[in-house]
Amino acid sequence: MSNSKVPKQIDRRYIYLILLVGIIVPLLVPLGFVSEVSDLSKQVYDLVESTPESSVVMISFDYEPSTATELQPMSKSIIEHAWRKNQRIVVLALWPQGVQMAEMAFADVLKKFPGKQYGKDYVNLGYKTGGMVTIQAMGRNLREVFPNDYKGTPLDNLEMMTGVKNFNQIGYMMSMSSGDPGLKQYVMAAHDIFKAKVSGGTTAVSAPGFIPYVNDQKQLYGLLGGLKGAAEYEAMIGVKGTATSGMDAQSVAHMIIIIFIILGNIRAYKIRHLKQ
Repeated sequence: MSNSKVPKQIDRRYIYLILLVGIIVPLLVPLGFVSEVSDLSKQVYDLVESTPESSVVMISFDYEPSTATELQPMSKSIIEHAWRKNQRIVVLALWPQGVQMAEMAFADVLKKFPGKQYGKDYVNLGYKTGGMVTIQAMGRNLREVFPNDYKGTPLDNLEMMTGVKNFNQIGYMMSMSSGDPGLKQYVMAAHDIFKAKVSGGTTAVSAPGFIPYVNDQKQLYGLLGGLKGAAEYEAMIGVKGTATSGMDAQSVAHMIIIIFIILGNIRAYKIRHLKQ
């Protein structure tokens, strides 16, 4: 049989180019593919939504730039949702670079809420080492651990910190966590000892290990897992952020790969048929 009838092979450079375009376009212009929101993500949303206005809440930035792709969108979405509900946010970090992550997240969200003021609507306590010991100490007396904010201002001089002594005055606490110390320590200390409402988000690889804390032990009020969890939260608050565009790019790339797998199998079938 003549080789002229054999289907031509596609130059792999065209495949790479199509993949590149398929990834770049959704990153620049989010498509907002509709994805079913998991019950785990919905529980996190419901916790923020059901917390009364003017409540003081806490977000712990327990990650560094290497995992910011997954965790930074979660943090920004939680901040935006909390501020829509007029909740006041206490920020801290159990990881040294968490303070920087927090500053970047608030800088982005403040563009949508130019009226929010430091000391009145949010306070950054800074980084503190110690992990679980630090959390336990905050549960007893916040000012023993953080007498000042990260700028050195005494907490008593910050309007929103008036009357906030320990976890009893915190509506809920979120840990955006990429490891230890992080969400696990908040569950073991803040929830198990002080019965505080604890929730948060983790990287995709860590999320399965926390599901029993939600479903079986009822120690966590929901969980955001990886980029998908971040995209689900963006969808619930009506935002097309970096998590949404990231998931769009991933989805498009998967569809392109599937199409080429199908075409490759069709070509292989034709070749085998022609050789018979």
